[in-house]
Amino acid sequence: MTDVRALRGAAAVAGIGWTPFRKASGVSPLALAVRAVRAALDDAGLDPAEVDGLGTHHLGDTAQVHEVAKALGLDGVGWFSEEYGGGNRFPALLGDAALAVASGVARHVVLYRALNGRSGVRMGGATRPMPGPDLQWQQPYGVLTPAHNYGFAARAHMQAYGTTSAQLGAVAVAQRCAAVLNERAMMRTPLTLDDYLEAPEIVDPFRLYDYCLETDAGCAVLVTTTERARDLRRRPVTIEGWAAQLGRDDLTKPDLTTSTAATIAPRLYALAGRGPDDVDVAELYDAFTFTVLVQVEDYGFCAKGEGGPFVESGATALGGRIPVNTHGGFLSEGYVHGINHVCEAVSQLRGDAGARQVPGAETALVSAQPGYLTGGTSAVLLGVG
Repeated sequence: MTDVRALRGAAAVAGIGWTPFRKASGVSPLALAVRAVRAALDDAGLDPAEVDGLGTHHLGDTAQVHEVAKALGLDGVGWFSEEYGGGNRFPALLGDAALAVASGVARHVVLYRALNGRSGVRMGGATRPMPGPDLQWQQPYGVLTPAHNYGFAARAHMQAYGTTSAQLGAVAVAQRCAAVLNERAMMRTPLTLDDYLEAPEIVDPFRLYDYCLETDAGCAVLVTTTERARDLRRRPVTIEGWAAQLGRDDLTKPDLTTSTAATIAPRLYALAGRGPDDVDVAELYDAFTFTVLVQVEDYGFCAKGEGGPFVESGATALGGRIPVNTHGGFLSEGYVHGINHVCEAVSQLRGDAGARQVPGAETALVSAQPGYLTGGTSAVLLGVG
């Protein structure tokens, strides 16, 4: 059996692309997917005819891979993946694509996520059943949306460690400061802590600015071998290691203050041969502000229980110890279920992130939903090719 550590750095992201982030795209998810894929191929300087792999994940809200292949005029797509899953999936899918190209099953794989998440079916709406069978047990008690699930965990963390609303607000404010510098971001108006604290509470303990932005958009990344990527237009960003896990929902565990990220972090760092001190920039899944706070603990950037003071200190802001969600994240750029985090990490490691560039960034961590809605999560470490 091949040791996956032998594949460290063998595959790379060679192109990224996205459509505008909007409240109403005015087009179908298929159109969004095709536009994003074409943008990623153009970024890499690769002819669409060279693509022989396609992958996506979805919640019944995207264009299927066979539709995208047909719309792009592709022939001979020999590797394809279409998984049912939302925010916990994209880093795992990226790892699968890395295995495909490193093993020779495919040469050039494009991964995409496209949805009308605001004008179409809304993930956060109380009228849409949450994924999984647990809804039947939660609904009678008023647990109708993802915010309720995450809210339980956030409140538990507050009670256990004294985490405050102002510390949650520090996450929202820091990411908005980054979004102001990002021309793609949906929310670019500066946000102060007073603005955050004066906003209405939606679900305890979350206020308006604790929530990600339901978004219409498509994003795509091109994955190939690092050797092939060096012959393309952009500097390769290597896939150094990844980890994924399925399992029991965190809400069924006795301790809600620790996420599933804490379980996969040791495996992720071991496979990549790196640790938290090696990470220069982190794009952490931020469906809510709390998920950033708990993940800076569970990925080892600070001790358990110290996430609140850590983010409040400015450590996760641009210029801080470990800049987090340097594009504004799902809270301010837009929410495309994890793939736009990968696009931002690639931009940072290529050095083309403009005014929000983290100087000298060489290693980036990208995480998925850390398990409070479904028990699964995944993460990937990217490096400079």
